[in-house]
Amino acid sequence: MTGNVLWERDLPRNIGYAFDLKQGQSVRIRSQTIIDFVCFNRENLRERFDQARTKANQRKVFISTGDTLVSKLNNTMMTIVEDTFKDGHHDLQEGMCSRKRHELAAKRGMWEITYGRPLSEMPTHGCTENLGGILAPYGVALEDVPSPFNMFQHMIIHPDGELEHSKLRPKSPGAHVTLRAEMDLLVALSTCPDVTIGGSTGATLTVVA
Repeated sequence: MTGNVLWERDLPRNIGYAFDLKQGQSVRIRSQTIIDFVCFNRENLRERFDQARTKANQRKVFISTGDTLVSKLNNTMMTIVEDTFKDGHHDLQEGMCSRKRHELAAKRGMWEITYGRPLSEMPTHGCTENLGGILAPYGVALEDVPSPFNMFQHMIIHPDGELEHSKLRPKSPGAHVTLRAEMDLLVALSTCPDVTIGGSTGATLTVVA
C-alpha cells in the first residue's frame, strides 16, 4: 500500500471502532481474527453497504482484489485493492455474532461444535453489540446496522447449500486487506471474539491518503 500514512491503530479483540474515510483514502486491515466490516455514505447514513447487492452485482459470493463493496442503492462504496489472505475466502453469507446468537446455538447443541470451545468460554458480547454501540452516537440504530463483510471468515458452502463455519484463519500476522473509499464514508468494524491464532489479540488499522 503506497501513500502517506495518516494514522495507525492497534485494536484489541472484541471491540467496535468507527472512523471517517475520505474518498480516495485507503484503509489496510491486518488481523488474525475475523473482522466484521460495514460502511455508510457519510453524506447520507441511510445508504449503507449491502451484502446482497455486493454479491448480485458482481455475480459471485466470494470477493477479493479488484472487487467492490456495493450499497443497497447500487453505488460502489469501496474497492478492494489488495488481499493477502490466500488460505481461504472472506464471507458474505453470515451476519454478526452476538450473545443471543451464541445462546441460541448453545440451546441447539451447536455452539461447541461450531466454535470448538467449551460453553464456559462463550463471550459475554459479540460483533452485534460492538457495532451497535460504536454506531449509536452517529444515530444509527442497532436494527439498521447492515450484515457485514466478514474478513478472514472462511465459510464452506456445501453442494446441498449447508454452511460450515470453518476454523481456518490467516496463518501469518501479515495477512491483510486494503480497501479504497470511492465516496466519503463512515466506516465501522468489530474485532470478533473468535479465538485467534499465533497470539494475535485483535487487528491493526492503517489509513493512507
